[in-house]
Amino acid sequence: MRLLRSFKVKTTPRWIILLLDMLIVLVSYASTVVADIYSTGTPGQSGTTLLVGLLVLLYYFIVTYISKSYTCVIRLSVIEDLYRIFMVVAISTVMLVLTDGIWLAFTGHSFIKFWNILVIGALSFSMMMIERLCIKYLYMRMNSTTTGRKRVLVLGTSFGSVFLANALKGEIGGKYLPVGLLSIKGGPDSPEINGFKVYRFDPTTMTEQFKENNIDALIFDSKSNYLMNSGFADFFIKNDIPLMAMNKVAEFEQDKVSDKGISTFIKEVQIEDLLGRDPIVLNNPLVREHINGSCVLITGACGSIGSEIVRQVANYGASKIVLYDQAETPMHDISLEMKKTHPHANVELIMGDVRNRSRLEQAFAKFRPRYVFHAAAYKHVPMMEINPTEAILANVLGTRNVADMALKYDVYKFVMISTDKAVNPTNVMGCSKRLAEIYCQSLFFDAQQRGKKTQFITTRFGNVLGSNGSVIPLFRKQIASGGPVTVTHKEIIRYFMTIPEACSLVLEAGCMGSGGEIYIFDMGEPVKIYDLARRMISLAGLKPDVDIKIEEIGLRPGEKLYEELLNDKEKTTATINKKIMIAKVRTYNYKDVCAGIDHIIEMAANGDIHGMIYAMKEFVPEYKSQHSKFESIDKEIEQEGQSGGSLVPRQPNAE
Repeated sequence: MRLLRSFKVKTTPRWIILLLDMLIVLVSYASTVVADIYSTGTPGQSGTTLLVGLLVLLYYFIVTYISKSYTCVIRLSVIEDLYRIFMVVAISTVMLVLTDGIWLAFTGHSFIKFWNILVIGALSFSMMMIERLCIKYLYMRMNSTTTGRKRVLVLGTSFGSVFLANALKGEIGGKYLPVGLLSIKGGPDSPEINGFKVYRFDPTTMTEQFKENNIDALIFDSKSNYLMNSGFADFFIKNDIPLMAMNKVAEFEQDKVSDKGISTFIKEVQIEDLLGRDPIVLNNPLVREHINGSCVLITGACGSIGSEIVRQVANYGASKIVLYDQAETPMHDISLEMKKTHPHANVELIMGDVRNRSRLEQAFAKFRPRYVFHAAAYKHVPMMEINPTEAILANVLGTRNVADMALKYDVYKFVMISTDKAVNPTNVMGCSKRLAEIYCQSLFFDAQQRGKKTQFITTRFGNVLGSNGSVIPLFRKQIASGGPVTVTHKEIIRYFMTIPEACSLVLEAGCMGSGGEIYIFDMGEPVKIYDLARRMISLAGLKPDVDIKIEEIGLRPGEKLYEELLNDKEKTTATINKKIMIAKVRTYNYKDVCAGIDHIIEMAANGDIHGMIYAMKEFVPEYKSQHSKFESIDKEIEQEGQSGGSLVPRQPNAE
């Protein structure tokens, strides 16, 4: 047995399984020949024994090879093997019966006895299953040592949970030893499923059970994500019970498991796993229909959102992807990434600033994009409160430049990435994005009246998990350095969405839109940032306010307690995707918009911050500063009786 345990091959080579399966078929056939000779003195077929045997072997080989029944990772599978082998035997048997029928029709006698065909199938099926059970047993014996393995519970009692537990138990050199299954439902105290004890979740005794049974962690797979996201994980986090998650992308992919071992795909739970959303569909037929074969230009292509859009349009088969960004090193990095992950993608790199109109025109004139995704923007609220003129020049002037080029060069669809901070803005950044929204929408309606075909579409969403400068990476750094973790206010809440989901919805909304729409996304339930900090500290194996302090530092300039996706006066209509809605917003006259924005941009260029903010508040009367030095301008406007805007909004369009 020591010799078996020292055997390091993790997976039986597939060619050996195929060879053994064919040997079993030959043995089954030979058994029928021997049985016929023994009982009647002659073989049970009219053709030569060798030729008939070769035909039987050929049929079984073809069906086995096509069905790939020899490729399963045997130590991880039982039902899968049973089904595949049954199909191989059934199809091969039918093929032999049909061949014998054709032979009988032409020669008048049978090629091989019908009962012999059935016996070959029955013997082959039985021995192939025995073969696999023996291999599985040998692997389990080789892996029977538990030294150095973490004792874990697997969440759930479903087939998937049992499958995961079996896979972990039978893994050669595995890191985890499942000692039971954790059920959240009621039932008998100690039933067993497939040899695994079932523990019932009871918050009053659960922690003691983990300690008494020396259980190190709880493992869950992707099917339990909804349960964990809904707050179930908090019990384990608060009681210092480590959580492990099965990688939901690579879960049980046979090729990857056989090469690396299933433990490779088990990882410690990160806060992103507990804030995660439903699985994202990255093969949307609508998006593929639009993007495949099209030239796509992405501004801000090196940012968190822009770079993910680059990856997704590459997956959808864009004929050319034009990356437009001013950040040199990130541009170099994404260029290397695309060469590695999408070597056949036609990627063009354009260094440029969206504020540089002539550079933009060079890119549009050269590549004539069909789709433009405008993600370039300054987004950090406190930074833009300190540098408000830059917010206007980048987010308003830059957007106007890109939108104007899209119209001039007959782009089919222009999609602007906006933010929830544009709704009832309380800061310069949010107001700058609202100004950009207004410009794009008014430009569309004006261009439409002039017979132009370019469709201008806006998408709004909140914070994305793991984006550059977001709160989660900040908290992670603060925890790693020993704290304190800083939150601006105990009651502040935010919506979160994964970057891939946000970009997937941006692409879909852009493709479904016909122009003039402002799409908002279902951001799920809001998250209290203070609770987020506590959960992250606990996930790191530390105790909040004991090992790591949490400090409340006060709201930053322009920051508000909660974000909105819709203005109070706005309404939404549904779309074919329940996660995407259309905001019915007021629209403006394009000429008035141009005059107002020109005035704001001119003051920004001249460094007249007071005049610029004053004009912004007149233009967007719902812009009310909070925790900002610009609150004094609100008081000025109120005192002067000028709280209404200088623009007269038109009523929402019927469409």
